[in-house]
Amino acid sequence: MNLVWSAKFTRAVKRVVGRDKKLLSEIGQTLTQLAADPRHASLRTHKLKGELAGTWSCSVSYDLRIVFDFVKNPTTGEIEIHLLAVGTHDEVY
Repeated sequence: MNLVWSAKFTRAVKRVVGRDKKLLSEIGQTLTQLAADPRHASLRTHKLKGELAGTWSCSVSYDLRIVFDFVKNPTTGEIEIHLLAVGTHDEVY
């Protein structure tokens, strides 16, 4: 599946990696797994409720999450994953 990085997601990755450089590798591995199989058990993918209803989340590490949405590309008709945010549980929820 194609991953589409939002500007907010790009800024958040830079902020998170600035705190701990090893997280870049973990985020990269998670994004690779997400593109291959968004519902893989290791990602603990789940649909969000409340203010973020309709979006999805997966786990990078114990406290690091990626928030994303499944969107149909109007040109190709394929489903893409739009990456919205990355951060700790408290930062993204």
